[in-house]
Amino acid sequence: MPFIVAWLIAGGIYLTVRFGFINIRMMGHAFAIIRGKYRCKDDKGEISSFQALTSALSATVGLGNIAGVAIAIGIGGPGATFWMIVAGFFGMTAKFTEVTLAQMYREFRPNGHVMGGAMQYLSKGFAEKGMPSLGKGLAIFFAILCIFSSLGGGNAFQLSQALGAVQEQLPFFQHYPWMFGIIMAVAVGVVIIGGIRRIAHAAEAIVPSMVAIYLSACLWIIFSHASEIPSILGLIIHEAFAPAAVAGGIVGVIVQGFKRAAFSSEAGIGSAAIAHSAASVKYPVRQGMVALYEPFIDTIVICTMTALVIVITGVYQAPEYASMIAHSQGAALTSAAFGSVIAWFPIILSISVVLFAYSTMISWSYYGERCWTYVLGERFSMLYRIIFVAVIVLASVTSAGNILDFSDLMLLSMALPNLIALYVLQDKVAEALKAYLKKLHSGELEQEAGRH
Repeated sequence: MPFIVAWLIAGGIYLTVRFGFINIRMMGHAFAIIRGKYRCKDDKGEISSFQALTSALSATVGLGNIAGVAIAIGIGGPGATFWMIVAGFFGMTAKFTEVTLAQMYREFRPNGHVMGGAMQYLSKGFAEKGMPSLGKGLAIFFAILCIFSSLGGGNAFQLSQALGAVQEQLPFFQHYPWMFGIIMAVAVGVVIIGGIRRIAHAAEAIVPSMVAIYLSACLWIIFSHASEIPSILGLIIHEAFAPAAVAGGIVGVIVQGFKRAAFSSEAGIGSAAIAHSAASVKYPVRQGMVALYEPFIDTIVICTMTALVIVITGVYQAPEYASMIAHSQGAALTSAAFGSVIAWFPIILSISVVLFAYSTMISWSYYGERCWTYVLGERFSMLYRIIFVAVIVLASVTSAGNILDFSDLMLLSMALPNLIALYVLQDKVAEALKAYLKKLHSGELEQEAGRH
């Protein structure tokens, strides 16, 4: 695990320097793209840039933000927050790179669906470099890891954390957890059978509202403790470099921070590139820039808000919540943090947790289904969806701790083949970025959009 975390750190830092801190200088332009300013008649894809962003965000803005952050602070202490923010910052460039490559190497299947993501740029990109066998092998390895990640972190982990939060409010589900599993299975099944277009429409509707509700509650707690903020920030920075937690010194805290950030934003993992490959854009770099906002919203904004609430309320070190940390019940711990300030909010949080879990599951079902299809062919896609729905019910009667360990291993392992591809194919991205910026500065892109 620490090796994979170091692999992600090195990749993120290298790519950020390599592309001249694009994660800072192109944020304004990326926002203009999201607003639809640069749409043109040559755009080709299944969904809009904004829908691709919300579909990818619905996979990342989820229980990694609510449960994962609480687990990281419970194990690694407040200092893990600092390293989560650092991971999010460098992860923005990793996300830009993988999404640009996904757009470059995507292909349109006869049925009209897009096949894109790390498996495509591994197989096609490496073939261009004269390494077809290595590329194909890594692509299949990535696809298999992604399938298991979709069933673990993108499904079973989400369900078990949502169940934990709901059981706090509705004791009925403590006695009949499988009933919750069946309800979620039906709700997910109805959407995922419709494919990426239906998933995108659901995500577009759910994500903005659930983020707004959650952030409003976080801000309420943070502002009601405004006088404590300077000392809390001081504690976070101090513990980032001189931790007092059980995690095992500074390396343990860095690993916790980066591990939870990777699980939350998936930057460098290659999963979100699958959703972004379906976006309707003319220039691959353009969707890469849109993807910069993912780790920014997910990790730098939402994870930081959650962390501040956990640290401000002190639940991470309260003895009565020690068993929640020991059993990886992060969503329940976050619920307790909110409940200590807003007595009625755990009910709202339970609803938010279910929505977060639900949106993550429908997006991850698409990631897993595309990888399943890459390995086995389009005609087996419905079989995967049936398996995905069945796992939801099974997860309602399985231990959360075991699911978390399995999910971490599968998800983080995806970074191995993915970052190899980003290193090998970085020159393609650099060339495309240089050509795009030249057109942007000459005004050509605005003329194209004007002719639309």
